[in-house]
Amino acid sequence: MINTISLKDIAAAIDAQLHLAAGDTESTMISSIATLAKAGNGQISFLANSKYRNQLADTLAQVVILSSDELAHCKRSALVMANPYVGFAKVAQLLDSTPDAAHSISERATIASDVVLGNKVKIGPNAVIESGVQLGDNVQIGAGCFVGQNTKIGANTKLWANVTIYHNVVIGQDCLFQANTVIGSDGFGYANEKGRWIKIPQLGRVIIGNKVEIGASTTIDRGALDDTILADGVIIDNQCQIAHNVVIGENTAIAGCTVIAGSTTVGRNCSIAGLVGINGHIDICDGVLITGMSMITKNITEAGVYSSGMPAQSNREWRKNTVALRNIDNLNQRIKTLEKLQAK
Repeated sequence: MINTISLKDIAAAIDAQLHLAAGDTESTMISSIATLAKAGNGQISFLANSKYRNQLADTLAQVVILSSDELAHCKRSALVMANPYVGFAKVAQLLDSTPDAAHSISERATIASDVVLGNKVKIGPNAVIESGVQLGDNVQIGAGCFVGQNTKIGANTKLWANVTIYHNVVIGQDCLFQANTVIGSDGFGYANEKGRWIKIPQLGRVIIGNKVEIGASTTIDRGALDDTILADGVIIDNQCQIAHNVVIGENTAIAGCTVIAGSTTVGRNCSIAGLVGINGHIDICDGVLITGMSMITKNITEAGVYSSGMPAQSNREWRKNTVALRNIDNLNQRIKTLEKLQAK
């Protein structure tokens, strides 16, 4: 069933000022979201980037979320607020039609006899819930999931299909785990004895706070002795690797394919772009932004933007720069020789 909501209620929900075009009223209903270029009657759109302003004049959207600077360019009804992208996010939640991960407790699920189930828990077919597990109210466990012994999952948390949660993991409320994510697998801990690897059992846990979201096929390893910890509000994209004993502070965001090695601490409100590699046993302070493909090898103690990835360039330019780079040591030696001669 498609959700619908009136312009008046949308304005109240996102704290925006409603400006009505001819023919619209506060009771005009909105059923879905679309881009400026594709929206039509009954749909809402948004303008968060001025480079798309040219689409504003021709859009057929019923209403557009925009800033006060853009209002004069809009011929349709408008919802004016300081941050239109945040408005878009909130409206998307209001109109969200994503189905539940499960619709009941399936007869084909395997649930240990001592599992504690909260109210309105839903568990899909072929899920396995082991002994000692506690599931809070409104928890959804998708088809094919595994939840290991003595794990605790807080209220309103959703696991999509084939998520694996190992033993003794603690997960807070209102979390979301996308398909095929693995939480609590062994960290990469081994000792070398004369060329032979001796496994170190990983005895810590994974502790995840409230309102944490984890993307598809991401892995978060359990601690070796201490715990791996993700604080409230952390969001992690698809196919990331978080190693044992990593600690990630509140509201930090990590984009796809980033890897964080063991025993590293990442502060609060950090933003880490895709394909970033972070060495183990280092500390990153609060408020750090790391751009894509960067390699972090030492502590970061001051908030700011950090980069090391090389942007793509034409092959011809790359080959030329590579030759110059290979000759840089020879050039440096020549400069030193000239400096010595000049000093005489």
